[in-house]
Amino acid sequence: MKPNKLKAIVCGATFGQFYLASLKILQDHFEVVGLLSRGSDRSKKCAKQYGVPLLTSIKEIPDTVDLACVVLRSGVMGGEGTKLSLTLLEKGIHVLQEHPVHHKDLAACLRAAQKNKVLFRTGDLYIHLPEVRRFITCCRSLSKQQKPIYIEAAYASQVSYPLLHILSEALTTTRPWSLDQVSKTKGPFQVLTGVIGGVPLILRVHNEVNPNDPDNHLHLLHRITIGFEGGSLSLTDTHGPVVWNPRMHVPEDVGTMKELSEAEASFLTANSVEILGKHTPLSYREILTKQWPAAIGVDLLEIKEGIVTGTKFQTKSQNELLISKQWQDITNMLGYPSMVPNSVHQPLSVSTILEAGEEKSQAELLYER
Repeated sequence: MKPNKLKAIVCGATFGQFYLASLKILQDHFEVVGLLSRGSDRSKKCAKQYGVPLLTSIKEIPDTVDLACVVLRSGVMGGEGTKLSLTLLEKGIHVLQEHPVHHKDLAACLRAAQKNKVLFRTGDLYIHLPEVRRFITCCRSLSKQQKPIYIEAAYASQVSYPLLHILSEALTTTRPWSLDQVSKTKGPFQVLTGVIGGVPLILRVHNEVNPNDPDNHLHLLHRITIGFEGGSLSLTDTHGPVVWNPRMHVPEDVGTMKELSEAEASFLTANSVEILGKHTPLSYREILTKQWPAAIGVDLLEIKEGIVTGTKFQTKSQNELLISKQWQDITNMLGYPSMVPNSVHQPLSVSTILEAGEEKSQAELLYER
């Protein structure tokens, strides 16, 4: 059995910083013994900030390492992440690799893990974010009462794997699965149609990338709406809020406006929009420095539990393979993202629209009379 406090390394200093921040939060569970990187200025600053040794070669990895967090682009994304994961697994080190991973590479890593009696898991912080969890919980609750009848989702292609992960947990099943049409028109979005878990699916995908800054310039992360006979449940953004919109219905037996105003039907007195849970808007600084590291911590604690208890996570592994295959299906149908190398960051302060947002329409003024 492994000791209670595991020795861990982080591979990659870009997104790896979020893993280092998470491991710092969980310092009672993990001891970070190295940052594996090529020795860039960023990695040197990162290693210094977290007080960990900077490793520039696999040979420098201590023999005592229990867990490696591989936070590099996988093979399918043109990086060395999968190759490194396989090397670490062969050395008898447990691996948590950041998504996405091609389903064939994922299968190879799972085989290597089984052969060397270690664990391999993919990491996905988005599935653990508070508002995403709220959306999943609410969808499961609604599904016990009514079946979903449609799904609409808008997202950036860079986060398509997490989208499928969210749907896999929100729905009772993701089979049957099929994609039947893609619409490629002018503009930043492409539209895919298909079926997931027997439910009609429409995907609106921002399929562009700035080759000089591929992690930025996304028009959105995730917006998902699942419709039921009684209304629609929406994750308005990856960080919330989650909104319930009851379906509008005018009773057939109501003949006059007076009867409508006095009708006692409960669905007429329900709010037309309900924000579910106690949603508190957060700044992007709070999201990136606090919420994301905390979400990564869930994956870290889960794989630690598996290491300590010997849990194999076979069901989770099968689900990861299915999600990866579905992600590959979407990627193949969409094709390569359009290149937009001239994208620049042009922030807008909310103060510029606050006054406009307070301006009352003519209908509001009449309503208030």
